[in-house]
Amino acid sequence: MFDVDYAIAVLPALLRGMVVTLYYTILGMSLAVVIGMLLALGRRSKAKYISMPTGWFVEFIRSTPFLVQLYFVFFVLPASGIRLTPFVAGVIGLGVHYSAYTSEVYRAGIEAVPRHQWEAAVALGLSKLRTWTSIILPQAIPPMVPVLGNYLIAMFKETPQLSAITVVEMLSVAKLEASHSFRYMEPFTMVGMLFLLLSFPSARVVRALERRFGSVV
Repeated sequence: MFDVDYAIAVLPALLRGMVVTLYYTILGMSLAVVIGMLLALGRRSKAKYISMPTGWFVEFIRSTPFLVQLYFVFFVLPASGIRLTPFVAGVIGLGVHYSAYTSEVYRAGIEAVPRHQWEAAVALGLSKLRTWTSIILPQAIPPMVPVLGNYLIAMFKETPQLSAITVVEMLSVAKLEASHSFRYMEPFTMVGMLFLLLSFPSARVVRALERRFGSVV
């Protein structure tokens, strides 16, 4: 039977693990949106030596499992002299993996801006920077927001895979507690409830944003 007293006893440790999970999610998504924009601009470049390698990189990341990429960053790179802590490897792994997806969101949003908007900017003699900041991005970003929100939720639910490189996040805490008490129902049930408690309201917010702005992909 579900032991309520034991569930309450392990809750503080799970909440500390949840803070770690949120920390990785926020940092990973911050990295993903920055790298994703660079990749999107690279794929739109007219220079083939920039657009083609960028396109290959995006497709490679999108076509391989996140866990394989995580293992590569943490276990393979040290053979080349690049040693990363679990914290750095986890953030980089999440950020690079989801940057491939956010780059496609950016690219779709930018390409959805009507061509005559670009032509009008040229006719007005606006600089490229002014064109991007005042005309293109204000129109392209709103439809991107719901999709980026979906990827943020997906990243949050993928953080348990970081336990493969010794990151002690929420699910890892549940495993440790269960291994000590040999009671698995309470820790894992509580983890599921905590994930639901955060993911469900976030998903409703994203749905509201989709109704408000629409989506680009």
